[in-house]
Amino acid sequence: MHGVKIFTKFACFCGHGVPRNSLTKKMNRQVTKIVLTGGPCAGKTTALARIVEHFTSRDYQVFIIPEVPTMFSQAGVDYLTKNKEYFYEAENATLHIQMALEDHFYAMAQKIDKPTIIVCDRGTMDISVYLAPETWQKILEQNGLTATQLRDDRYDAVLHMVTAANGAEEHYTNSTNKHRSEGIELARELDNRLVGAWKGHPNLKVIDNSEVFDTKISNVINEISAILGMPYSIEPERKYIVEITDDIPNCVVSIITHTYLLSDPDSEISLRKRETNGKFIYLINTKVTQANGEVIETERNITRNQYVSMLRQADHSRIAIEKVRRNFSWGGRYFKLDSFIQPANQLNILQIEGSSDHDSAAFPPFLTFVKDITGDSQYSNDSLSVKQ
Repeated sequence: MHGVKIFTKFACFCGHGVPRNSLTKKMNRQVTKIVLTGGPCAGKTTALARIVEHFTSRDYQVFIIPEVPTMFSQAGVDYLTKNKEYFYEAENATLHIQMALEDHFYAMAQKIDKPTIIVCDRGTMDISVYLAPETWQKILEQNGLTATQLRDDRYDAVLHMVTAANGAEEHYTNSTNKHRSEGIELARELDNRLVGAWKGHPNLKVIDNSEVFDTKISNVINEISAILGMPYSIEPERKYIVEITDDIPNCVVSIITHTYLLSDPDSEISLRKRETNGKFIYLINTKVTQANGEVIETERNITRNQYVSMLRQADHSRIAIEKVRRNFSWGGRYFKLDSFIQPANQLNILQIEGSSDHDSAAFPPFLTFVKDITGDSQYSNDSLSVKQ
């Protein structure tokens, strides 16, 4: 895909002499850095405005790092040029400015006496979507970088908003951005490749078009609220029991252990450990049932030492859930497939995020639909953990 017209809106990134220490995500609990990405006409502009309004009103400092390729295009950079050396230097400059903006805004955020959110309108990994794999690898090697560093070590979370061309075709338009010229098919292709570029990040969330647009924007706000440990209303998800009939291509595999802690009757507290390619993350999740029956959920990262210490409060009337999770994309959608090790060995539950309608025909060909268990509490982690 190198050099074709998919460069119309977004640049490819590369950088000379980027300091390696700029790759490391500084661990400051008051500063949260998030990438907002997605295909053309996904609603990012509206989402960014809503993010600023929503979280500023809750006494957060919000920084929005603009889309660097758009800045370069407006400055006269031609990403469609046939001059390979010029094109390559444009990529280098784009990555360098992208990373520099992120690092300088992070430094400013650390000087502010209140919680700060940095939202990046696209991030470093978007480069790989617009380059041939060998060119992408050459860029990484030249700069002493790895894809894992760029993807996992710089950002606390990645939110991918699915293009309107995939599920909301009637709303797809080029009129809202003069730098956009993609047709529907190319927009879908770009969208699939973008989510693929970020696949493997431990906190990748996909916001699709299965709901009305305002709900899509609300889902973005809810996901950021969860990342920050702020309460938000739980939305229903579609879940299915499936059988695995063939190998799952290009999936990211994680091992998850879910442990429930002792808690009050109106609350539920649990720990989650997730290992992906030798890298561990630890989280604590709290759900509180309000007087009106509404369930409010918060979740935050914790350290390994905190995790080990909190395990002493484990509820021994429950079984710790262990499962293998496979994350993959297929047909423009993002799936999570949990294969349980205990307590329900050989149970496979497929989750489709943000999906409101059941369509077994849309299932990947390597999975066979068995049962729709959406809303069936007996298949929740809560129920499965109870000792029989």
